Amino acid sequence: MLITDVEVEGYGRVDVRLGGGRVAGIGRPGARRGDVDGRGGALLLGLHDHHVHLAALGAEAASVRVGPAEAGDRDGLVGALRSGPQGEWVRAVGYHESVAGELDRWVLDDFAPDRPVRVQHRSGALWVWNSAALRAAGLDGGGLGGDGGDGRFWREDERLRGFTPPVRLDLRGVGARAAAYGITGFTNADPHPGQDLPELLSVLPQRLVVMGIGDAPVKFLLDDATLPTPGELAASVAAVRPRPVAVHCVTRVQLLVTLLALEETGPVAGDRIEHGSVIPAETMPWLARLGVTVVTQPHFPVERGREYATDVDPDDQAHLYRCRSLAEAGIPLAAGTDAPYGSADPWAVMRAAVERSGGEAVARRAALDLFAGEPQHASRVRRLAVGSVADLCLLHVPLKEALDLMSADVVRATFVGGRRITPPE
Repeated sequence: MLITDVEVEGYGRVDVRLGGGRVAGIGRPGARRGDVDGRGGALLLGLHDHHVHLAALGAEAASVRVGPAEAGDRDGLVGALRSGPQGEWVRAVGYHESVAGELDRWVLDDFAPDRPVRVQHRSGALWVWNSAALRAAGLDGGGLGGDGGDGRFWREDERLRGFTPPVRLDLRGVGARAAAYGITGFTNADPHPGQDLPELLSVLPQRLVVMGIGDAPVKFLLDDATLPTPGELAASVAAVRPRPVAVHCVTRVQLLVTLLALEETGPVAGDRIEHGSVIPAETMPWLARLGVTVVTQPHFPVERGREYATDVDPDDQAHLYRCRSLAEAGIPLAAGTDAPYGSADPWAVMRAAVERSGGEAVARRAALDLFAGEPQHASRVRRLAVGSVADLCLLHVPLKEALDLMSADVVRATFVGGRRITPPE
């Protein structure tokens, strides 16, 4: 394939020839007509979403969103849960207590008594079922290692899955929307992937890194209530070496335990801190010395600012989802959308990164580079050159204009291995 008249960083306006799934040549425009006329738009290596939950994202098509932005308040939540045919299961996602307070089975019974309802918290960690759902699944009063009495299930996704009707996953839709964003690769960050997950996700046109499978990082999910000691976590990390690890850290204590564990075992290339939700300033030299990559979500303080203002400990407010301060401290940095628990649009994440307050805003090019890292080494920024894998994103406009706009509207075409995965014009 020949893509003519494109802007490539370091080369200017050139033609780019693809062959064998790679960039075979970059040179001055010639007389030959290309397969694709770039019209002066920038040609970049495709974006990689370094932290996403693809099966959950695929299930959104069969779900009702009931977060603060969608449901708004109690009346909005009740209306959402009562929508649809009577008696059918309702799968609601994105809930936060600011909508209607704490939920349990009896609260949901009051909201929607005539159908099985299950509501997932915005964090993804908690499901709440009403009585109709518990009865339909045969869990009313027992099962799943607890009494199930209040309908609240904490991190029980794997076992709950067998008690609910199958959910249709619109993975083809996920892949098509991601292609329109210029995404050519995903890192799926589920903590306990089944061995059949790569096959399930194979319908996606993007390249995949699935944590816990093959040579991908092994995910460790930490919760304060069941937090291991640093020595226990170090032993778990040592047991999977030489593979890298990706440790879920959303609190100050989780980060400290992880740093102590990595100090004991020694870091390896590809080790990651997922989220890094709270990173106190005094830990940054330690992080920099270990060389562990932080895969952050700089859009969360923008999307969730109202809730964070009341939910987050005042002592942690200044340390939320650091971005610029990490880069300035020499800490390897990348970003993931965490979709569906955050926006699936990487350009929205980039905009949030450049609009952050509190000294955490980054330059526009640095925001783009958060999604330009290698799939296996998220902070190693890729640049288009001869020999590059032909996972490409063609823009309607030159790079400077694209960075000014910072919108998915600038994406014209996306290629994986030299094959176009967006519809032809």
